[in-house]
Amino acid sequence: MYNAFWNHLKEQLLSTPPDFTCALELLKDVKENRLRNEIEEALDTDLLKQEAEHGALDVPHLSNYILNLMTLLCAPVRDEAIQKLEAITDPVQLLRGIFRVLGLMKMDMVNYTIQSFRPYLQEHSIQYEQAKFQELLDKQPSLLDYTTKWLTKAATDITTPCPSSPESPSSSRSVACSLPNGAGNNSEPPSPTMVLYQGYLNLLLWDPENEEFPETLLMDRTRLQEMAFQLHQLTVLASVLLVARSFSGEILFSSSEFVDRLKCITKALTEEFISRPEETMLSVSEQVSQEIHQGLKDMGLTTLSSENTASLLGQLQNITKKENCIRSIVDQRILFLKCCLLHGMQESLLHFPGGLILIERELAELGWKFLNLMHHNQQVFGPYYAEILKNIIHPAQAQETDVEHN
Repeated sequence: MYNAFWNHLKEQLLSTPPDFTCALELLKDVKENRLRNEIEEALDTDLLKQEAEHGALDVPHLSNYILNLMTLLCAPVRDEAIQKLEAITDPVQLLRGIFRVLGLMKMDMVNYTIQSFRPYLQEHSIQYEQAKFQELLDKQPSLLDYTTKWLTKAATDITTPCPSSPESPSSSRSVACSLPNGAGNNSEPPSPTMVLYQGYLNLLLWDPENEEFPETLLMDRTRLQEMAFQLHQLTVLASVLLVARSFSGEILFSSSEFVDRLKCITKALTEEFISRPEETMLSVSEQVSQEIHQGLKDMGLTTLSSENTASLLGQLQNITKKENCIRSIVDQRILFLKCCLLHGMQESLLHFPGGLILIERELAELGWKFLNLMHHNQQVFGPYYAEILKNIIHPAQAQETDVEHN
């Protein structure tokens, strides 16, 4: 990485016109080194020790010098903190405050350095991963067999006409039919990008027992499985909240404290939903019912009648059934992630599905993770995907280059 930085600097200076971005950063480092020498002269510990021994140490002057220096070096966000230090007269409190702010300034510098080098590190990482994968592919030509099957399945999901009868919410066909430009609703072949994105979404519905996982994503399999679990948990959470809101009304759900508490309880109780769905939802329904009863009571509102309580418990426990309204939640959450891939997170949040508004923060956080992971994978393996898709999609469509660069 160290050599990569200097090679990058050389490329910038030899470009037409020359790019002096890195060079200016280095000049800035030179300036800081000069400043370091000045600081060492002003804060010569041996000299300060002698002055202290002879009672000639000017503490206020020294403090002012340090604070002025901190003002010169700190980020603008720390100016207010340093101004407050200038008003402190107690030497112990002043030193304590100085070291606290210096700690913050150190973290500011670390974050700035990471931010500055991130583009170079990412570029180097992509090149390194491509080179290593190509070495493996040269030794093992069949290394892309599972990747080819994965993309072929994604293309089939998009081009096969949607069935008239509903499928299981976990079906990739159901997901494709709920997405724009999918499911064979037009005669035009799908674009390589749409096929690739359908493939990415299918990974979130991947059967854990299926060993034919795409070779190009093996390093990310564990993280994808964690995301799939989170997505499933968010489905249950959204369904619980929607049912609970329909019984408790908007007044109770206007309390962010109540909603957050309900989320926390539901998340904790649904950790084992996949292995024990009925038992899990029995516990969830009882706890949620109690929270709604207490919440209505605390607000001075009419609590649920025995009949409504029984209906609430029943609807919450029915969330385990495939024909439950979870299907619409599944479609909306996958659609949101598809929009993130196609249009980016910011635009997708502007058109966030109304049925999922109660889990917007959680789904957006998951969306960022998924988007970043898939974007990096696309940058690394885009050329391989493009070659595979040429043999899957109509040649005219496969000439698109957005699989590599989108």
